[in-house]
Amino acid sequence: MRLPGIIVIVALLTAGAVCAAEIPQAERRSGYSFMTPDTRAMQDDDTANPGMLWVLDGEALWKRKTGSADKACADCHNDARTSMKGTAARYPAFDKTLGRPVDLEQRINLCRINHQQAPPLPYENRDLLALTAFVAQQSRGVPIETSDPQLEPFIAKGRELFMQRQGQLNLGCTNCHDDNWDKRLAGSAITQAHPTGYPLYRLEWQSLGSLQRRLRACITGIRAQAYDYGAPELVELELYLMSRAHGMPVEAPAVRP
Repeated sequence: MRLPGIIVIVALLTAGAVCAAEIPQAERRSGYSFMTPDTRAMQDDDTANPGMLWVLDGEALWKRKTGSADKACADCHNDARTSMKGTAARYPAFDKTLGRPVDLEQRINLCRINHQQAPPLPYENRDLLALTAFVAQQSRGVPIETSDPQLEPFIAKGRELFMQRQGQLNLGCTNCHDDNWDKRLAGSAITQAHPTGYPLYRLEWQSLGSLQRRLRACITGIRAQAYDYGAPELVELELYLMSRAHGMPVEAPAVRP
């Protein structure tokens, strides 16, 4: 029962022995490359990938009218295979009205509020995950793009949070994902934290989940206070992670342990 704690302490000591260094472009790897052959096969086969159940639900929701405006997503955006291709590769994106970046889940909810006159869906709600997975799946193979100059100060904030040590374990994201990638923590591979497959299906969760769910779990794991879903800090961290993965192809919905 003490083994996970011992592993965390070993990781902490290892992280403290070196300076955090970002991963060179030539050494970047998708989380897919760290998975077992069985997990890769599950992701590769749409008939075996559990995340595709949410994609199918999202396709139905895309065409369903809702809200007092009685409008469907398709009424504005038509065929998602065309209109949404590349969209997930560009999020989080800068929202001029709000003056800050919003992630894909927030964009879907803004469309619900402003155009469908429907209430926003809570984070991790099945319908929100389904719509996000359906939209993200249209960008499979599209390189991640984060070149909007308006995003630069927010990317910098996200990088600062990624590098910051916090919590009772005094760890930053960088200590695992820059300094110790390809090692193991509690039996699982430490990846490089490239968010190419979200929303993704985790075998641990037995469900599809958002990137923010994963970030909150990591923050809790270092015994720090997790930010609320939708908090600007989490969106900025999402944005920085996407900037690290610039040019890497979208895989959504991915499968992970």
